[in-house]
Amino acid sequence: MLLHQKTIPFVLATTIPLIFLSSQAFSAGFAIIESSASGMGTAFAGAAAVGEDASTIWFNPAGMSLLDDRSMVSQAGHIIIPNSTFKNKRSRVNPVLTGGNVDAAEAFLTGEGGNGGTTAFVPNLYYVKPINDKVRFGLGINAPFGLEVTYDDDWIGRYHATNSEMLTININPSVSYKVNDRLTLGGGVSGQYIDVTLGTKIDSGAACRSAAAAANSGALLAQCLTRFPKVGDSSTDSNIEVAGDDFSFGYNLGLLFQATDRTRFGISYRSKVKHELEGDADFTVHDSLGDIRTSATSTLQEGFEADRLKDRPITASTDLPDTLSFSVAHKATNKLELLADATRTGWSSFDELRILDTNGATVGVTPEEWVDVWRFSAGGKYKYNDHLTLRTGVAYDESPVPEPKLRTPRLPGNDRTWLSFGANYKVNKKLDVDFGYAHLFMDDTPIDNTDENGYTVSGIYDSKVDIISAQLNYKF
Repeated sequence: MLLHQKTIPFVLATTIPLIFLSSQAFSAGFAIIESSASGMGTAFAGAAAVGEDASTIWFNPAGMSLLDDRSMVSQAGHIIIPNSTFKNKRSRVNPVLTGGNVDAAEAFLTGEGGNGGTTAFVPNLYYVKPINDKVRFGLGINAPFGLEVTYDDDWIGRYHATNSEMLTININPSVSYKVNDRLTLGGGVSGQYIDVTLGTKIDSGAACRSAAAAANSGALLAQCLTRFPKVGDSSTDSNIEVAGDDFSFGYNLGLLFQATDRTRFGISYRSKVKHELEGDADFTVHDSLGDIRTSATSTLQEGFEADRLKDRPITASTDLPDTLSFSVAHKATNKLELLADATRTGWSSFDELRILDTNGATVGVTPEEWVDVWRFSAGGKYKYNDHLTLRTGVAYDESPVPEPKLRTPRLPGNDRTWLSFGANYKVNKKLDVDFGYAHLFMDDTPIDNTDENGYTVSGIYDSKVDIISAQLNYKF
């Protein structure tokens, strides 16, 4: 049967507008909280109220006032080991392609996809220099968003996503000012670079049928059925890769209040960063589909909308979210310090993804409808002796995806529970090292997402994450 163009919109509108900035990241949404190994040991409990090393620049710049009078460099690295497997339930091509037969639509898609997670290394670097008794300067470089999800090329959800890669680099100069013995203020400016690459498969058989329907051509349909006897055939898929980057600015503010000799409070705010990405959409068209396109008459070329399968520039706008943290650190004894934190992330700024071409026309829109979420953590540090401090912590981290229909294969995450352990060892007066480990537990994660072409990924993700961190702190 012929398919109306509006029923199966052509492929570009499906592939680009799918969570342009998502990946298997390890805090709320696609944020990366792994910004220090010292914090990893306590699941980042009390992060805005402690100033153990130069990484406080990221969590609360006011914490620089807690460091001693020497300059300090902290260099951390984190190995993030995710495991995310997919179990299919009722994934399917658009039932219109099978005359409305849903069972037949399901039969066209096979292939679980393997492990969607990719092991990654995330580095951080921080530097603090005292200016005088009241003022300190700091510089932090880290990666606050990103990581990667990669599936097999023939997996069942390949028309939604095959690979999703995002890199961010945040450069954050900051200062702290000690108002008095109880109150310190801090602030900074962030220059943030983002680079995104997304890959998605194109169903060549469905694209050809859509062109025949748009041209109302039985002859073209006959060619399509000859070259592509079935839809959803991975051996005849075409491919699109979308890439874009941008550099934008934000700011951060912090406050540290020493309420008593044993209790300290910290408040930290990071602004959202608005990115205007520019890049390209690059197509790899299957030879059979390319042959039909190039041999078609001018009338049928209009049905193919050939420009949609040509490489071209694109733009996209997105707001990376703001965060607000409330932390407390309490010295229960001379050896034991208790920590707690609550952090709100403003993911409601990620309401939709709108992709434009260079003429300003909308290429596609994907509703996201993410919600603001909280992360709660509690932990403690125990000073075993003058050289060794032990740490532990737990955290509960909410997912901003409100329901399975809005979850996509680019971010198959869910609410997660952290269990963390760590230690600090002082080698000498100038050098100490931090180690941290965390295991993230996640419940089975349902997905039931239908894209603009009517293709559905429906199933369950089973995910978990292990994180190993280490950090060197050097004073001079």
